[in-house]
Amino acid sequence: MSVAFIFCIAILLGAAAIGAPIAYAMIVGATVYLAVSGQDLGLASEQILQGLFTSFIILAVPLFIIAANIMNAGTISDRLLNFCVALVGRFRGGLGHVNVVASLIFSGMSGSAIADAAGIGKIVIQMMTKEGRYSPGFAAAVTAASATIGPIIPPSIPMVMYSLVSDTSIGFLFLGGIIPGLLMGAVLMIMIFIIARIRNTPVDQAVPLKEIPRRTVDAFPALLMPVILLVGIYGGVTTPTEAAALAAFYALILAAFFYRALSVRALYGIMSNSARSSAAIGLVIGGALIFNFIVASENIPNAMAGVLGGFELSPILFLLMINVLFLLLGCVLDATTILLVVVPVFIPTARELGIDLVHFGVVVVVNAMVGLITPPYGVLLFVINATTGIPLRDIMREVIPFLMVLILALLIMTMVPDVVLWLPRQFGYQGS
Repeated sequence: MSVAFIFCIAILLGAAAIGAPIAYAMIVGATVYLAVSGQDLGLASEQILQGLFTSFIILAVPLFIIAANIMNAGTISDRLLNFCVALVGRFRGGLGHVNVVASLIFSGMSGSAIADAAGIGKIVIQMMTKEGRYSPGFAAAVTAASATIGPIIPPSIPMVMYSLVSDTSIGFLFLGGIIPGLLMGAVLMIMIFIIARIRNTPVDQAVPLKEIPRRTVDAFPALLMPVILLVGIYGGVTTPTEAAALAAFYALILAAFFYRALSVRALYGIMSNSARSSAAIGLVIGGALIFNFIVASENIPNAMAGVLGGFELSPILFLLMINVLFLLLGCVLDATTILLVVVPVFIPTARELGIDLVHFGVVVVVNAMVGLITPPYGVLLFVINATTGIPLRDIMREVIPFLMVLILALLIMTMVPDVVLWLPRQFGYQGS
């Protein structure tokens, strides 16, 4: 490890410690590395531009963001929620179950945990806390925990990022996330039922059975979006990036013309917000590209593979070690940084140990999502606190049981690779 790289890491950590955006910290640290090592400073911009222009899959990120923001607008979210209430609202802890099922459905449209929490999650929190049926802390904790499912079930912006750094098929990654996402939803709903029984939460008034068909028909066009995405990608009709464009276009047609819930002014606001979100993610990706170039130049991944190989770790032990490391990192780093900066260091080791990279990718993405609700950092906890005003301490106290069952689900996925790989193999995946 060179002196220049030590300077780079020191500046990166120092800038992050004083609150600088991680993208700026990476770019400044990389620039200092190039200066100290005597290399051309233009390499920084060259690596960023080359990475951005040669990675067609990156285009999927802003397109999924636009689709999510459009689906959050108007009455689309309300129709989906009415459908979920009719479906599972009759059980004890009903609106908690509605929260989870809404995240499962909406995850097929957004691919972003923050989009789920800030959009449809905020609406469900208001429903849950109305008339004091559920405490604000509990409602916020359920929302934060269920929002982690969003990037697991396709589409998934974090999986797009993992595909970028690992050169793994995004289509098979999407397929690999479906069963783990359903598993996460199941363990959360079990925990909601247990807590509701312990606290003797009243059963919400059930929607009459005769209402279910009408609400299903009302929500059906919105429910079609995940189907269109999956058929397009796995039917060989579209690439994942083209599917993202199709999703954004379908959301626009649905909101503007079918439901008539989108004005020109609202569309302008959606595009502006989407542009800001995309630019923020683009900066992080750009910083990661130049930082990963430096890591590769220093031969860090191969050195790490050699060190870990010397311990003769089994694949399962390596994955368990990665889980512990990433859960700890999730307390202080955001998911994007983990996926773009930390994960590439361990990919050569995973490959050397014979670990399937689709399995590895889904495990690390789930890990990064669990990190979003891990105190004390937990980005989702701060997002919900900022959008609802619910005290952070109340959210953190209530989220612990849900964090525990999500870690249990993560452990199952880690120990039983078929939970991830069974579905991709049904569609012809030939991985290890």
